[in-house]
Amino acid sequence: MATTVASITHISARSETSFEDAIQGGIERASSTLRNVQGAWVKDQKVEISDGRITAYQVMLEVTFVLEG
Repeated sequence: MATTVASITHISARSETSFEDAIQGGIERASSTLRNVQGAWVKDQKVEISDGRITAYQVMLEVTFVLEG
């Protein structure tokens, strides 16, 4: 049986639309840079506020990818 080894990287993603959009953007960017992305955890969320209104959504992701070889 083969052993699988994975690594985890931290990514911050921001969107002016929604948390979901920030998550999707972070995953898409991670997948275009890293091979074998297998999953992600949303570790933290925050909003940016200006004049009492939400202006941006930010997420901190831990992205897991399987190492090759």
